[in-house]
Amino acid sequence: MSKKFALIGAAGFVAPRHMKAIYDTGNELIAALDPNDSVGVLDKYFPNCEFFTEMERFERHLEKIHRRGENIDYVSICSPNYLHEPHCRLAMRIDADAICEKPLVLNPKNLDQLSEIESETGKKINTVLQLRLHPELKKLKNSIDDKPHKIGIDYVTPRGKWYDMSWKNEPRKSGGLAANIGIHLFDMVMWLFGSCEDFSLIINTNHAIKGILWLERAKVNFNLSVNRKDLPEKDIVSYRLITIDGEPLRFDNVFTELHTEVYKNILKGEGFGLEDARASIELVDKFRWLKKN
Repeated sequence: MSKKFALIGAAGFVAPRHMKAIYDTGNELIAALDPNDSVGVLDKYFPNCEFFTEMERFERHLEKIHRRGENIDYVSICSPNYLHEPHCRLAMRIDADAICEKPLVLNPKNLDQLSEIESETGKKINTVLQLRLHPELKKLKNSIDDKPHKIGIDYVTPRGKWYDMSWKNEPRKSGGLAANIGIHLFDMVMWLFGSCEDFSLIINTNHAIKGILWLERAKVNFNLSVNRKDLPEKDIVSYRLITIDGEPLRFDNVFTELHTEVYKNILKGEGFGLEDARASIELVDKFRWLKKN
């Protein structure tokens, strides 16, 4: 039997991946919200989905469905980072599980508060840690030995002038560059090589972050940037390179093709939860308060 979904943040960059995942798993998106109405992508997957631009009307619609006993099973959350926590609360308030994009919250203390609500309601908050499901990375995790490794992360994804005017450039709303762009990479390396024992930041601005992580089994040099001038070649659009002991780690389409696998796991009751997200959230929260030019 198909499940019923609602989605918050339908006009966002990552929302189409969630729509596709809902569609690919044979389920139904019945309501979507975004203050912006550029959501023509809905026609590709769910042309009959009810759409709202105002939270009040969206919430009222969901509550009406809930009172009729026609529960929504999941609320998928693709809203700006600072809204993830209240939107998870909304999901549980209408007796739905949540599927929330990264970062799950900006303040690690909110994980404990959400955990309490999970216990009270019996619902679950799932987060999207799709790199953990990539076949090559799962294979790598099973083959890693206990000797110390050297990891390099270079991730340059240029943004235009619009970026400076958006919530993504406001650390109080995005959590900073590390939370907005780097968190899935930090989660990946800690999942592979153990918890972070120490770190050092060389650069930490709204547009670039560079430093070192000392993990249980690895030293990680990382460089993240949204500055076009940081591209190693002028004629490329973006640059992503991860090396392990000098060897490049290759996993094609890793950032775009795994959301359906995330949804399959969640539907089987095997989704990643609050505690899975904690280590990376605590790390990027520390970065946020240490500015270096």
